[in-house]
Amino acid sequence: MPARRPADAPATSCPDCLSFGACYGTESYCRACYDFTRRYRPGECVGCARVVAVKKGHCRLCWLQAGVAATGRRITSADFARAGRHQQLSFAGMTRLGHTSAQPVVPAARGAQPPAVDGGTQLQLPIPGESLHFDKAHWVASALTSQALEQARHIAAELAGTRGWNRRIVTETGRALAVVLAAHLPGDMIAWSALSPALHSRDLSVTRTAEILAMAGLLHDDRVPSFTALMRQRLALLPAPIAADVGHWLRTRSEGGSRSRPRNEHTVRQNLNRVHPLLLQWAGRYAHLREVTTADIIAAIEPLSASLRRQTVLALRSLFGHCKKTSRIFADPTRTIRAGQQPLNLIQPLQPAEITAATTAAVTPATRLALALAAVHAARPKTIRELHLADVDLGNRRLAITGRTRPLDDLTRQLLLAWLEHRRDRWPGTANPHLIINQQTAMTTRAVSENWLTESCRGLTATLERLRVDRQLEEALTCGGDPLHLAAVFGLDDTTAIRYAAIARQLLETPAEQHHPRELPRTQGSEPPTEHEHP
Repeated sequence: MPARRPADAPATSCPDCLSFGACYGTESYCRACYDFTRRYRPGECVGCARVVAVKKGHCRLCWLQAGVAATGRRITSADFARAGRHQQLSFAGMTRLGHTSAQPVVPAARGAQPPAVDGGTQLQLPIPGESLHFDKAHWVASALTSQALEQARHIAAELAGTRGWNRRIVTETGRALAVVLAAHLPGDMIAWSALSPALHSRDLSVTRTAEILAMAGLLHDDRVPSFTALMRQRLALLPAPIAADVGHWLRTRSEGGSRSRPRNEHTVRQNLNRVHPLLLQWAGRYAHLREVTTADIIAAIEPLSASLRRQTVLALRSLFGHCKKTSRIFADPTRTIRAGQQPLNLIQPLQPAEITAATTAAVTPATRLALALAAVHAARPKTIRELHLADVDLGNRRLAITGRTRPLDDLTRQLLLAWLEHRRDRWPGTANPHLIINQQTAMTTRAVSENWLTESCRGLTATLERLRVDRQLEEALTCGGDPLHLAAVFGLDDTTAIRYAAIARQLLETPAEQHHPRELPRTQGSEPPTEHEHP
């Protein structure tokens, strides 16, 4: 990043977001727009028709204005339309791109009118309060008096050396620690909820500061998990006895019990989604789960489709079985109800046009490599995100996926070399052990987010997950529906391998396949099909 302009240089307006204040480099961009122009390519903005860096068709100024007009947690197309062509100006560093979280509702003064956004009325420009620059004299004084700050700085210096932090991150981390620990007293704990108000206004990282405080033993993590908040919201709609039984069941499912292992949060969330509508129906008639009968459950699941009925029965059996085991009910009403077999979903192979659309959308080295790992090696998006550099053996042309070593084909090897070269040039000092990284994770040790990895295929038929399924289906069709072969090649469990084999046999028995038999390849099952040769 270029250095900030000299202190005696006059303040200017950013050419992208038009904010007034101290800017960077010869282009006089503000800090946020400098990062924005490096991340996104220039183009004509749909909102203001300027030729600047655009994200999803809109420049950063239009994103900021849509954020002002946004009514929900995410900016939508309606927010851009509501914002129109009228921009609210600001000082540099006072706004954050993408700030779409729900804002606290402040009671308006009596007789005050809300500011108009759509009518072209200029909003009042807020006056800066606390300076965004930390007082250097205060910084030096705090370093001499705060033992906690010295400890946190020592931890930050070690992380900077092991993770390859650049000079900007080192400086900003030092500022963040000084802001948080300047007035720290021995024995005090810093709450996570207190970090955001103190650091966001200065454009400093909350997660990085919280990690250092946690390593120093100074952090009190008072965050509420999203599933816990959802569970409290859903249980508040039920009678107290039913809410107590269901809450104990959900906590045991997610955290585990004396004789049960913890389940995945996605599974527990799905269980709650399946049983909650039925519990709301029964709450109008009953005050306790022991009053629910088998006839009530049969009547409730009758209108559901086959797949939803099976999921609902399994969730209800888990709920009432837990209540029976913990002596919360006298009899299990789901004991005589059978969930039935899982219906076979006949998956169809992807069409060449759908695969071409996915390969065309993959324009970066990272997305091309992810596409090849999904389409050739049938790797899940979660597996691709968690791949490490140690899983790649270029010398022996081997690749380890979920603990299983497989040959590295020429196409994946070329894409892998291109990505490693780009990674080395873009982040030469990174210490992140993951294979695929981005700008947000290069100076950390965590994996990239699933949203970032799957963004190029979003909205397409051939997503990364769909390409993985299509690769396994192609292998099943090639080997004639042999489940043992599928389990050996992809490491599938028995149930999944049998399901793919059954789908392949049904597809091979269609009249089209009988008239045009599929030609078996001479290569091994790990070789990619020809239609996936160029992701």
